[in-house]
Amino acid sequence: MAGNMSNTAAPITSSLSKLQALHGLFAIYKKPGPTSADVLNALKEALLREAGVPTTNPRKRKTQQLKMGHGGTLDSAASGVLVVGVGNGTKMLSKMLTGSKKYVAVGELGKATDTLDATGTVILEKGFEHITKPDMEDKLKYFTGDIMQVPPLYSALKKDGQRLSVLLKQGHKVEAKPARPVTVYSLTLQEFKSPLFTLDIECGGGFYVRSLVDDLGKALSSCAHVKELIRTKQGPFTLQDHALQEEQWNLENILRSLQSCSEGDQNLVPPKLPETNT
Repeated sequence: MAGNMSNTAAPITSSLSKLQALHGLFAIYKKPGPTSADVLNALKEALLREAGVPTTNPRKRKTQQLKMGHGGTLDSAASGVLVVGVGNGTKMLSKMLTGSKKYVAVGELGKATDTLDATGTVILEKGFEHITKPDMEDKLKYFTGDIMQVPPLYSALKKDGQRLSVLLKQGHKVEAKPARPVTVYSLTLQEFKSPLFTLDIECGGGFYVRSLVDDLGKALSSCAHVKELIRTKQGPFTLQDHALQEEQWNLENILRSLQSCSEGDQNLVPPKLPETNT
């Protein structure tokens, strides 16, 4: 009996050791709906399940010691590239917070929400019929380069250790953070079918697409909110070439796409994943 238990435990220990030996960065696809933390926990569960380790509550599991984190929170309604650090790779995640990012954002004119996106409550409605495509393209010039931006109240920013979004949901009064410098490398209008418009954005760290769309609506003598948001690039990782879909969350795919790194690395160049039929 004891011998059988020992034989069963051996493969689990071996598989877990392989997971714990992983070090580096890779990218996964985050679908709309769950938070970035929820997606990371789902990834952990998938890997531990593959290794034969029980996955009852990944947040409270202290014994498995699978060190993993993500760099750059995506809003729950947003989708796209989420960079994950495993092992020593978690030390490199700060680079993901400050590095270049690309987004495709669909905005809607005429309605402003308290969260600045479609998950919130509409707090203002204004006319938008006067806005033309040339009007919008002209205003976008003022939001390109080094600009000042006020972060949204509903955000991952913290006050006294608590996220502003959590404080607001608990009914606390929260004051807006002061405007801060951010960088927009490029900003183009992909499509304009009023009241909807699509923006292609490349920006630096600390930039909020929701604030951009809200400010753009005001600049056009109307209002606007983000209807859909996709992050297509984070640092060197792109949605098309590097983001593992949920069905690809296994040890083999992660080993193939893992970008080994050290704190001294300046330019991470992740491998391009082979095309799949999924």
